Amino acid sequence: MKYFTSLLLCYGLVACSQNAGTEKIVDETATLPLVDEVMTIERQTEMTFEDVINDLKKGNARFTKNHMFQRNNVAQLEYLETGQHPKAVVLSCIDSRVPVEEVFDQGVGDLFVIRVAGNIDNDHNLGSLEYGCKVSGAKLIVVLGHENCGAIKSAVKGVDMGNITELLSHVKPVLDKHQDFEGERSVDNHDFLELITKDNALMTLDDIRNYSEILNQMEQEGRIKLIAAYFDMNTGVVSWLDEKDNPMHDQ
Repeated sequence: MKYFTSLLLCYGLVACSQNAGTEKIVDETATLPLVDEVMTIERQTEMTFEDVINDLKKGNARFTKNHMFQRNNVAQLEYLETGQHPKAVVLSCIDSRVPVEEVFDQGVGDLFVIRVAGNIDNDHNLGSLEYGCKVSGAKLIVVLGHENCGAIKSAVKGVDMGNITELLSHVKPVLDKHQDFEGERSVDNHDFLELITKDNALMTLDDIRNYSEILNQMEQEGRIKLIAAYFDMNTGVVSWLDEKDNPMHDQ
């Protein structure tokens, strides 16, 4: 009770603030509905992967505007206690600055999230992706890279340390692919890092298709979609990478 009383007092003080910017944020947040609905098997079945992509795009737009849904987490957890039906699986980096559910403004039970440095692919990740889509019915796989990725920087630097060495070996093919990059091939060159980060996400998609017959077949049948994306640390915007038109792919 003391905790909730403190929260109420805190919100009261914020609402009474004379700061115009603060008042705007409070007013906007107050207009959002309290969401207690969750992903059900019926909703998951009805959604196409295009629906899921659009939902994530809208969620990211809310995130960048600091205008996210308020959620009744306790009610959602109670409803989901005996089952889950997420709409997508996101393979992301472990970076603490990329909180996946928040970036896409998603709630409890909406997403499967796999986090590994450099958003690379391995056998365990493949098993998790197959479980998310084949067993649990998710319609979309997103490989999410991000600006200023520590794993990408370490690969560029050639870090050789314990198990990190094997992890970074997954990024090496991308670096080898861009040996002829015109410009400084270092962590100080933002354009080079962005190139490697985006192409690394795209190559992870290739690995998923090449090493998972289950997911490859599901995509060929139009049951799921695999897509890569890039999170901009400065703006919070997620851009979606087009495999066919992106000049950084298949060079």
